[in-house]
Amino acid sequence: MVPIHIMVTLDENYIPPLRVMLTSLFVNNPGEKIEIWMLHRSIPEMETNKLRKLCKNYNAVLHSLHVADELFHGAPATSRYPHEMYYRLLAPHLLPDTLDRVLYLDPDILVINPLLSLWDLDMQGYLFAAAAHTGKTEFANDINRIRLGTEHDYFNSGILLIDLAKGRKEIDTQEVFQYAEEHKKELLLPDQDILNGLYGSRILELDDTIWNYDARNYSSYFLRSAGQANMDWVMQNTAILHFCGSAKPWKPLYRHRFGILYKHYMQLAARSIFC
Repeated sequence: MVPIHIMVTLDENYIPPLRVMLTSLFVNNPGEKIEIWMLHRSIPEMETNKLRKLCKNYNAVLHSLHVADELFHGAPATSRYPHEMYYRLLAPHLLPDTLDRVLYLDPDILVINPLLSLWDLDMQGYLFAAAAHTGKTEFANDINRIRLGTEHDYFNSGILLIDLAKGRKEIDTQEVFQYAEEHKKELLLPDQDILNGLYGSRILELDDTIWNYDARNYSSYFLRSAGQANMDWVMQNTAILHFCGSAKPWKPLYRHRFGILYKHYMQLAARSIFC
């Protein structure tokens, strides 16, 4: 069985939601061989061992890859957007050459249905596959096209299927750093803006209702689908719920839909630590 290779990038602060995300991934992809590639600068060994135990409980494998700061010498970064923001874009140069593709997942998601059909997707020669959150209107897309000087939809970088083999040939590290420096005044979400600005035309569009459902926008999805995308439809069809924005379901007073579902997986993740 060919493994599904999942990449995550984070610092120590996002370990709790990562445990929840991984638990949802394992629970809803039974029988799949899964390998996790965790790229980081400074996650303590004790925390890594806990994550490794969680993976082992579900017959998955965790690879912990320390990324040296020296690789990003001169790369623009801030306290809000540290060097980790580059990891997903530069994955082809950070992951082993033996890997041909990887699925990047943000820690702030739930996987609620199988991922195999996404993993096996024919990328048709594209470098990435990603979804755009178009919302009720095209207004946000239009603003981002003007801001970044692009013609395509604005793709979300939280879920990315990456052709690593092509990326090793097409993604230039210094070009990424140079773009970040030259456009630093207009970059609002730097990692996402760089992805769109440099590689937007090399992205195969995914259906966000299936592969990158914005958990804040249930009402919008419901209206856009003329009532088809109700809660039952989401639970049966959506594979990835993405808790975008500053409001997170692990924080107090989370008010959006799917918060109770997230707490369910929080409970499962907490139990798995002691298994």
